Amino acid sequence: MNHLAHLFFAQPTVQSRVGNLLGDFARGVKADELPEAIRRGLENHWAVDSYTDQHPEVRASKALFSSRRRRFAGIALDVLYDHFLIIHWADFADRRRNAFVGEVYTDLEQGQELMPPQMARVVERMIRHDWFTAYGDLQQIGFALDRVAERIRFLNNFDGAVEEIEAHYGELEAHFLRFFPDLITHIQDRAIETPMNGPSGESWPWIRYNPGQR
Repeated sequence: MNHLAHLFFAQPTVQSRVGNLLGDFARGVKADELPEAIRRGLENHWAVDSYTDQHPEVRASKALFSSRRRRFAGIALDVLYDHFLIIHWADFADRRRNAFVGEVYTDLEQGQELMPPQMARVVERMIRHDWFTAYGDLQQIGFALDRVAERIRFLNNFDGAVEEIEAHYGELEAHFLRFFPDLITHIQDRAIETPMNGPSGESWPWIRYNPGQR
């Protein structure tokens, strides 16, 4: 999963949000030396990624990509799933997306001293260019994936991946909508981070979905 999805599963604190995002920048980081709240956030990130990688709907999504791009299908899906989370936000969250994103940006800005330098630089660009609004536009997803292709240090066929996303958009969206509720249930059941409780005592009060809805 990509940045927004990981932050969706974080607790509403600076350290949890830093930890849940840290998994994408954790090379060289010694987890056992982190503050507990950040370490638990990092473990939550790993749990999200591990479950995502083995889920049948995600595997079916990867199979829709042509052989020339399938090697990088996981990268494409990470970014695309942020797009689907944005456009289906009201199906999964009680909080307005703009309010959630604004709070996340504020917490990440406050937590930059807790981040490795590379992560802090990426977060600064994320906030400055408002990635979590931009990713609602499929064209911006295409631009983001092309930038990833440029950073790959060997010849590849990943550029233009958005063309395959456009060709299978409906199928990819359907796979996401079947997968994401399962991910919510899994992370709620794991309860790696101590949940913050809402007024009625429920965990993750900003998450709308519950298993009884199916």
